[in-house]
Amino acid sequence: MSTLFEPYDLAGIQLDNRIIMAPMTRSRAPNDIPNEMGALYYRQRASAGLIISEGTPVSRQGTGYLYNPGIYGPDQLDGWAKATRAVHERGGVFFAQIWHVGRVSHTSVQIAGAAPVGPSEQQGGMAFGYNEQGIPDMLPASTPRRLATREVREIVRDFAQAAVNARNVGFDGVEIHGANGYLFEQFLNAVVNDRDDEYGGSRENRCRLLIEVVDEVCALIGSHRVGVRLSPHGQLFDMPEYDDNGETYLYLAREFNKRNLAYVHLHDQGGQGMPPLPRDYLKQFRDTYHGNLLFAGNLDKTEAEKLVNDGTIDLPVFGRLFTSNPDLVERMKNDWPLAEYDPNTFYGGDARGYVDFPSYAEEQERQARQRLIDEKS
Repeated sequence: MSTLFEPYDLAGIQLDNRIIMAPMTRSRAPNDIPNEMGALYYRQRASAGLIISEGTPVSRQGTGYLYNPGIYGPDQLDGWAKATRAVHERGGVFFAQIWHVGRVSHTSVQIAGAAPVGPSEQQGGMAFGYNEQGIPDMLPASTPRRLATREVREIVRDFAQAAVNARNVGFDGVEIHGANGYLFEQFLNAVVNDRDDEYGGSRENRCRLLIEVVDEVCALIGSHRVGVRLSPHGQLFDMPEYDDNGETYLYLAREFNKRNLAYVHLHDQGGQGMPPLPRDYLKQFRDTYHGNLLFAGNLDKTEAEKLVNDGTIDLPVFGRLFTSNPDLVERMKNDWPLAEYDPNTFYGGDARGYVDFPSYAEEQERQARQRLIDEKS
């Protein structure tokens, strides 16, 4: 049997297999509150070795998109508790991806029309907010306000509280979202971050906020329950390349070696129209980071097996395939055909393209019933 389908020990948390479901924004949470349909969506996919939730903002300030479930209000926590119960009832393991978008937001989704915040006043990215007619729309992110040093420290507390909230509602751990052009990557980036305090300038200073959050969260819920997502050389949301990019992430790898995290999760943005992460850099990161390494990058079963078998990664992460194949693990294990995903239903909408994709067994049963009907007619 392929190693992808063997059990795996993730820092003491037992996974049934190595197939990981990626964090994917689906924008189906009315009033930013997780609902019963969301719980069903995760329950359907609970045969994954690990599910990483869609990004869940740690505060209203950290929100950049409408209909994304947060993890800071009581109604949100009640909603997430339904989802974690649903996953655990099927024996799944569930981490919450905790998130602050930083500058990638719009005044229409901030409290009292406030400006988004970031390490500097540099604008970048697109947000999902309300246009001038009050209609939900993709909009250029508003000009951000530079965070004061004391406010940066307050964000550390927001993440710490979000991690505690996640554990209180049943999540098995958290993934700190340090990738894809959001707040932490804005601080890491030597072009976007032009600060002259302890959070800007040197490589160590640019990495300080992420490391402080990691340390605080580990202290509260245990390092074996903490993962971090990173996207070295990523350029999503107007993130410019910079000379120290590769070395910045290798510095983080060495720092995270000291902390015995559950994992580090690298995201290759090539599948999203950005320059792909060079495989030689992936191997360089693997040689530097000694813990569990997850990797997402538009993988199929063949490439995932190769990367695992040659020791480049430990756990492959699949995204779009999970949208249309709730039983992706079973389909891959048995070499059953995969259902095609529908990009038109990725973001927003109702049950269509969200919880209405049948498992392979359900589809076979439906076809058998239809054949009986056809034979009788």
